[in-house]
Amino acid sequence: MKKGLIGTALVGALLTAGCATPTPYRPATGYGFNQTGYADQQIEANRYQVSFSGNSVTSRETVERYLLYRAAELTLQQGYDYFILSNRDTEKQSRTYASADPWGGPYGYWHPYWRYYSPAWGWGAWGPYGDPFGRDIDVRTVDKYQAMAEIVMGKGPKPKDNLRAFDARSVVDHLGPTIEMPRR
Repeated sequence: MKKGLIGTALVGALLTAGCATPTPYRPATGYGFNQTGYADQQIEANRYQVSFSGNSVTSRETVERYLLYRAAELTLQQGYDYFILSNRDTEKQSRTYASADPWGGPYGYWHPYWRYYSPAWGWGAWGPYGDPFGRDIDVRTVDKYQAMAEIVMGKGPKPKDNLRAFDARSVVDHLGPTIEMPRR
């Protein structure tokens, strides 16, 4: 019996740890607020809209780095040498969730409380954990980042006078070692 409980706790811990990792570099999965990964859409022959969405533990810096890497990778895939960021933005998306705390507070199911009697209301209870009406509510806010850019691709050496121009091969070479690919 004890081994079964330890095994169950270990599996639960591993599953929880697996959920708390930053989004790897991969094509987009999910929909809406739950979408993670990169996506791109061709606008013209040499113009694309590129985006990367992270999960709640992916930093803004990682999301922006993965966006640049995707822009460079896409540029090379399309047979071009450089890209120009014509438009770029990073958004922070937040969602707040409220749910009943199934364990009743920081002490688990048990927590201290006091019962009292009021002639107007009858018997009631009060405890330092939870709201005054006896409901324990867990409120948490989840933040995640999405970076978007519109890129224009070109052939030949990048324009030296344009600060928004990037050599695609150089970006892939420099950022490649910092990109976390999905585990297979």
